[in-house]
Amino acid sequence: MSDSRIPAPRPVGLVTILAIFACFAVFLLILKVTYLRHPAQDPYAWTPEKLSKDLEWRATPESRLTTLDQLKDKQNKQLQSYGWTDQKAGAVQLPIDRAEELIIAQYRTSSK
Repeated sequence: MSDSRIPAPRPVGLVTILAIFACFAVFLLILKVTYLRHPAQDPYAWTPEKLSKDLEWRATPESRLTTLDQLKDKQNKQLQSYGWTDQKAGAVQLPIDRAEELIIAQYRTSSK
C-alpha cells in the first residue's frame, strides 16, 4: 500500500546549514546589543546617595521598615478617628467600628 511515487527526501546542503547558523548568530548579536548591554539593576541595591529626596525610604531595609511602620500607624489613626474627607461634598471619616454600626442599623431598618 505504500506509494512508490513519493520521492526520497533530499539531503540538506551545507549552504543551508551555514545560513541557519548565520541567522542565529545575527539574532544573538542583536540580543546582546539591545538587552544584555545594560542589565536591569536590582531595585533594592540603590545607594542613598543616588536616590532623590522622595525615594530615600528605599535606601536600606531599615528605612523601608521604618516607612512601612509609619504608614501603618497613620492608617490605624485614620481608622479610629473622626474627620472630613471632603467637606464640600459632605463626606466624613468615621471610626471603623462606628461605621459598621451605622451600616448594620441602616440595613436593619431597610429590611423591615
